[in-house]
Formats: sequence, C-alpha cells, structure tokens
Amino acid sequence: MALAIYPTDTDQPPTLHEPATSGFQIQRYRLTEGKQTGCELIIINSQTVCAAICPTRGMSLWRAKLDGIDCEWGSPVRGPVHPCWVPISESSGLGWLDGFDELLVRCGLRSFGAPDFDDKGKLLHPLHGSIGNLAAENVEINLSDDGESLTVSGDVYETRFLIHNLKLRVEYEFTLGQPAITVRDTVSNIGGAASTAQLLYHINFGRPLLDAGCEFHCAADEVVARDNRAAEDLATWNQYLGPTEGYVEQVYFLQPIADENGWATTVLSNPTIRQAVAVHYKTATLPYFTLWKNTASEATGYVTGLEPGTGFPNPRSFEEKQGRLVELQPGERRSYELKIEATQDPQTTRNWLKQISLLQGSLAAKQTSFHDAWCTPRS
Repeated sequence: MALAIYPTDTDQPPTLHEPATSGFQIQRYRLTEGKQTGCELIIINSQTVCAAICPTRGMSLWRAKLDGIDCEWGSPVRGPVHPCWVPISESSGLGWLDGFDELLVRCGLRSFGAPDFDDKGKLLHPLHGSIGNLAAENVEINLSDDGESLTVSGDVYETRFLIHNLKLRVEYEFTLGQPAITVRDTVSNIGGAASTAQLLYHINFGRPLLDAGCEFHCAADEVVARDNRAAEDLATWNQYLGPTEGYVEQVYFLQPIADENGWATTVLSNPTIRQAVAVHYKTATLPYFTLWKNTASEATGYVTGLEPGTGFPNPRSFEEKQGRLVELQPGERRSYELKIEATQDPQTTRNWLKQISLLQGSLAAKQTSFHDAWCTPRS
C-alpha cells in the first residue's frame, strides 16, 4: 500500500524522538535554513527504530535510533547539507567532505575512494564520487498489507551524456519489533554501452556507540594496514582510543569470511558489551571491507567507519588495474544487501561475537603492513 506523505517546512532538522508505541509513524520535512535549505528528510518511527532518510542526498540514512541507541556521529559539518553547497569537483578532489555528516552515505557510482589525478595533476575522479550528492526521484513509502513492514524507496541517476548512464535503486525496509534497518540496492546500466561501477557503504558511528576501549570484531583471513600511519598500530587495529587531540586517521583493509548463507557480520561493541551495533552484508557483491578509525577530538569529529564495498577506497585507476571495478553490460544490474542493527542486550552481542568466532576458527587473521594488490604504493 503506497502512502502519500507530503513535506512540511521546518527551519531545523527534527530530533529523533522515542520510538512509537504501536505501528509506524511517518513524517516528511523540507528544511529552510542555511545550507540545509531544500533538503528533505523522511522520518520513519516504529516500536524499535526511528530513522531519518535524506532523498536529497542520494537516499542517505542521515540518523537512526535503534533499540534506544543513537546511531550517529558529531560531524563539524552542520547537515544535512544541500548538494548545491558541496563542491565535488574542486581541484583538490576533497570537496565531498563539505557535506559529510551522515550515518550511512553511499560512495560511487563511477568511483569511490581517494581522489584520482592524471600525470599532470588534473582531477579525474573526486573523493568518494557523486552519488551521495545527487537527488533521488520516484521516492515512495509503502506499507505492507498486514502493517508489519514498511519500505522507503527511490531512484538516483548518475548520468553524463555520451559517457555513462547508471541508475541506483534504493530500498530501506523496516519491520515492527526489529531494531534493524535492511538496505537493498540495485545498480543498473541503463545506457547503450558497457560501463563500470563502484559502490561503498560509508557507515559511521560516534558516541554513544564509540568510546575508549571499544572493539571491532570481524572474521577475516587477513588485515592489511593501508599506509604507514595505519601500520603504526597494526597490533591493536581493532581497538579504539577515546577522543584524542591531533589523532590522524588510520585505515585497515579486510576480506571478511562469510557464513554458509553468504553473509558477513561485523560488530562494534563497548567494553561491557551492553551496547553494540552490527553491520551484516552479502559478500557475493560486497566482497571487501574497510575499517576507518578517526578517534580525533570531539570538535574535529570522533568517528569510525564500517565500510563494505565492491573494492577498497584507493584511487579509481588503481582499483581498475586490480580488476575490482564492476563491469556492467547494457541492461545489466547488480544487487546489494546489508542490515544495520543495534542492541542493549548483552546476550545478543555475545551471540554475534560467537558467530564471528566460529567463522574465524582456530587461525587468527594474518596482520600485514602492506599488500601490493590492496594498497597504493607508499611514498
């Protein structure tokens, strides 16, 4: 059953409130203040989830509250920022950062990762691509006949005349009683010529889920430090500091081990395991994983990123040489699925960690300071 929900103007982003006592509550807002002007937010509120989806910014998941836990981070960017204020193609290649404050932002579709330059220093592909700053079309909210589940969907097009024509179909699913958000995406080549694509899910958590002593858990054969900075703390790659003035980001690459159904599970837990968040995803189309640690000061942005993707966030030209671009013939498509859930139940966390331990088996993940097929050459 399709629901027609029209936007209400507001000068401030709404605060995610306590979950609804029954059924689903749906609100739609259009922001009217500063760089947020023109951004739309769709708020879905159920018994265990409250989530804010931003169609204006590539159907990003801006904020969420799962099982009573705030899933967000304290970016210095005052978002959501309308894409007109984000200079994606500025010469540094870093303009994407001007709009970065979401819980989940997609990176791609033509490229993601570090800016890519030609041998004369001209920008070829900016940081993390364009899809997160393109507005969605055909946005729909649908309630199941039994009222137990609700989906929010939309289409985002990344098109350049004579060059490429890609379509991202996004679907978020919410189910009553489950403190989780399921994401199902499809990338299609709707052009008349073969094309390539990349997709990375930049899923970001700060307080209260991130704190000193927190740990990241994932079954993997190998953990690789992206660069010399990450290699400094390779022995403690999955452990977190509290907010640290002057901290410089550290990034680690993994190829997770999936279960018999093709799902990988990654978990961020606090020392008492009383609060934890899990990102589950299908490795058939998202075979690689990036862990981004940025435990800088609160004012700078205290955050970690759990990032399943089609490859690693290196410059696109490097990923192409390693054969990690997704090849799409005309009319061809790829589907992607993941789920984000949080808990305040220690037993649920134990169950997640037990699952990871069983997948890891008796052999610990190999820790490597460099992998020439996974990391760009170091200076």
